[in-house]
Amino acid sequence: MDVIGSTSAGTLVKSSAAASDFASGFRVYRPPTDASGPYIIVEGPDEALWFCQSQASAIGRLDLRSGEIVEFKLPNPRAFPVGITVGSDGALWFAQQGSDAIGRITLEGEITEFPLPAHSGPTGLILGPDGNVWFSEVEAGRISYVTPDGEVVQAAHLETTSRPLSLVVRDGEIWFSEVGAGKIGRLNLDGTLREYRTPSPSSAPRALACHPDGSIWAVLTDANALLRIGRDSEMTEYAVPSPEASLRGIVTTTAGDLWFTENATSCIGRAPADGSTITEFALPNAGSGVRCIMATSSDRIFFSAFDAGEIWEALPSRLLQAEAAPSAPL
Repeated sequence: MDVIGSTSAGTLVKSSAAASDFASGFRVYRPPTDASGPYIIVEGPDEALWFCQSQASAIGRLDLRSGEIVEFKLPNPRAFPVGITVGSDGALWFAQQGSDAIGRITLEGEITEFPLPAHSGPTGLILGPDGNVWFSEVEAGRISYVTPDGEVVQAAHLETTSRPLSLVVRDGEIWFSEVGAGKIGRLNLDGTLREYRTPSPSSAPRALACHPDGSIWAVLTDANALLRIGRDSEMTEYAVPSPEASLRGIVTTTAGDLWFTENATSCIGRAPADGSTITEFALPNAGSGVRCIMATSSDRIFFSAFDAGEIWEALPSRLLQAEAAPSAPL
């Protein structure tokens, strides 16, 4: 096991409990470090939210009870962490795209890093059915995994221009998006690889999410559409109302609703499982740079505002109430 850096408790920067509500249906949590570039968010085993702060090279923790955020600085100031997931060991594992390494942080803040080859560009991560953490290497065009002991194994080599990003698990297989190839990949643990081209060419698929009905949904950034991948791998696209929205993140709730982010329009969107009606909700602040969106185990919806340096919570009941309210007479 190669270890390139560790600290006994990371570097605890400071903490903040600053949160504010917008009557429009959002709540905002501001990390202590300004312009920290929050990206992927995951719910930890401690029921707090853990997230990557790409611009600050830090890992943040948001306590959902108090609203307090604490930050753990990474050893490498150029780490640029992007993706994060919970491992089988109960620790948080994250991708350091800038320093070509996979990091691990315990709930107490102890950090360990495992090196990758130069120009790997690790990005997305997911806990695999085998107990290993699987991740994409966007620069190298690879899908790899790291064992709980820190051994890194390269599992699939793609075209270097494929640029794999997001990963999910369905039926014991690793599914992933290929933003550069306009494809969805499917990797069996025995190494069997299948790739499916999206209906729209050069669609730039990014985030993936598994739906309770067994389908997989994706956002197609360049096609400006949502994509549903059925059990039979049949693909259906659903256009988003706002043109050139720059779709980035997507998540499904236990009730089956879809929520997604629009980076260029500073909106989040909602759609039912059949994709029949897509509703968009504008953030009060333009230019927030919305990226990842996730749902907690209790179906609270959070998303990252990368450009604003904030974590936002969507309050669906307020949003839907405002959407249904009649317009004032002229």
